[in-house]
Amino acid sequence: MNPVIEKIAGWREEERKAALATVVKVERSGPLGPGTSMAVSEDGQVVGSVSGGCVEPAVFEEAMAAIETGRPKLLTYGISDDEAFGVGLTCGGIIHIFVERVDW
Repeated sequence: MNPVIEKIAGWREEERKAALATVVKVERSGPLGPGTSMAVSEDGQVVGSVSGGCVEPAVFEEAMAAIETGRPKLLTYGISDDEAFGVGLTCGGIIHIFVERVDW
């Protein structure tokens, strides 16, 4: 089974709330592809990754908000090629991430 889903299932068995963030689309290039996921528990535990680290803090905050409100959200993060080259990345791209509270 998927280790992110396994962790969420464990948290839910412990009656802890959780959120799941999933990469749903990548334009041009991105660090991780569609289907990649990250889970966050209500007490701040994290498993998985949606970007290899570069947008995880922002996604974490959105996941915590989803846990609290129950409202899902589609997030978009991007960087132009010029900006990417300026900070040492090989190329820019846009990633779309869907964040939702897990209620199962």
